[in-house]
Amino acid sequence: MENKNYKDEQFDSFLTKTIILSSKRYFKKEINTNRKEQIIFDDQNYSAFIQGFFDSQNPNFESTIDLSLSVKEALKSLSAIEQSVIFLLFNEDLSQKEAAQILADNGVDALVVIGGDGSFTGAKLLSKLGVKTIGLPGTIDNDLTYTDYTIGFDTALNTVVDAIDKIRDTSTSHERVSIVEVMGRNCGDIALHTGVACGAEYIITPEKGYDKDELCKVILEGKKAGKMHNLVLLAEGVGGASELAKYIEAQTGIETRATVLGHIQRGGAPSAFDRVLASRMGSKAIELLMEGKTSKVVGIKNNQIFDQDIDEALALNRTFDEKLYEISEEISK
Repeated sequence: MENKNYKDEQFDSFLTKTIILSSKRYFKKEINTNRKEQIIFDDQNYSAFIQGFFDSQNPNFESTIDLSLSVKEALKSLSAIEQSVIFLLFNEDLSQKEAAQILADNGVDALVVIGGDGSFTGAKLLSKLGVKTIGLPGTIDNDLTYTDYTIGFDTALNTVVDAIDKIRDTSTSHERVSIVEVMGRNCGDIALHTGVACGAEYIITPEKGYDKDELCKVILEGKKAGKMHNLVLLAEGVGGASELAKYIEAQTGIETRATVLGHIQRGGAPSAFDRVLASRMGSKAIELLMEGKTSKVVGIKNNQIFDQDIDEALALNRTFDEKLYEISEEISK
């Protein structure tokens, strides 16, 4: 007879009435723990969920239980780690109360919401109506101040570094300036971290801005010092890679090419760090819900998993890693 403690039984029962709600597509199938079914909502946004699309025949909602997919297999198939949140939770036609009632009617006790500030705002509103909600930070932008890292950020960094290493090979042989525009919305973390990792001569972020003439001066000084290639990291929150490339070439006489990496940064298999981080955060979310807690978000600080009230997390002002930026300037010389 299988040995099973009380906590396992609680966990089994809990999973049958919990939805993991993600505005991303990276949980493509239902994850199970070989105990009992765990429903995963897999739509682009909350809207289908609010309308009560619990009918498995509806193409906008996946509610079929796939017991053949283990957690181990699911971790390997997190193929679209990040996508923009389309926040359509409470529009003019659908009310918050209707959403909560749909949950109640379908026997759903709790939500684990994976996403960014838009997703968390929706979770907070539902929590005020009695729905237990826990938020997990899922965005490549790493723009949630309360946590050191978000799920997907490290994977995006590795994707960008790999792409830049390939771009550098060609640019060096042709003695070009390469401008690489990366994602991040209004947060410069992807540009900053990959710029340091790749030894960029110049990093442009929304937080720090830049001066075109100073940039051209840095490039010319590098050329004079014998550099075969200059790499400029540009955050999409600043944008204008093609225009900047034309300006640099006109001012310096050095052939300059712009590359916008685009949505390649959102795909691919997750890094080991992200797999472990997601597992640690997911475990913490279940623990919080089993303790009866709600309206919380899970994060990581100094490699320690912690929880915080959603309101507090959303109220924090965005910060920028000034020290890492200083390091980038030092190593680029």
